Amino acid sequence: MSEIILNAELREMTGKHAKQVRAEGKIPGVFYAHGEGNMNIQVPAPSLGPLIYTSKMHIIELHVNGGDPKKCILRDVQFDPLTDRPVHFDLQGLRENEKLTLEVPVVLVGGVPKGVREGGLLQHIIHKLRISCLPKDIPEKVEVSVADLEMNRSIHVSELTIPNVTILENPESAVVAVIPPTVVEEVAPEVAPAEAVVEPEVLSKGKKPEEGEEGTEEVKETKK
Repeated sequence: MSEIILNAELREMTGKHAKQVRAEGKIPGVFYAHGEGNMNIQVPAPSLGPLIYTSKMHIIELHVNGGDPKKCILRDVQFDPLTDRPVHFDLQGLRENEKLTLEVPVVLVGGVPKGVREGGLLQHIIHKLRISCLPKDIPEKVEVSVADLEMNRSIHVSELTIPNVTILENPESAVVAVIPPTVVEEVAPEVAPAEAVVEPEVLSKGKKPEEGEEGTEEVKETKK
């Protein structure tokens, strides 16, 4: 695994004063290790970029105020919810013979899967894999080949093998899958049933014929 040198300074301003550290273009952080006390540090904001915006895991060689280097990994980064800029970071020290638990990136390789070429959709479900191992066995990343992945097929955690590493995820969890495309059926608009045509009622003019009389008007003879 590749190593990155990170130069840091001891940080005296803590708590609410961390805002002033950021105003100076630096990011506050903390270094901790088993059996050691926490150490508050700060680094120039650009120096965190190679550790944050990457698809690989790195061992960090931390130099604080020019002292002896410390081996560590980036354990956590907090981001501002509005600007998405890093506002704090945690570094965990490594001990040569002490296992640690961490997450490593999952990278898909092999180009376009067979199932996708047939019209399927690729689902990358697990982006980081939780593992346990010694520092010397930490993988930079976990590569999963999807070239032969067919439609309605998936690759599960149980199918992954990493030398000298214990995978802590559920073995039955899918890492990546190819699913059929979603088909949206068009629903024909409902047509309201035609109402029955009702003929208008025709009302007869004149006096209603009384009982016993004929229903037609008597034709009177015109006197000459």
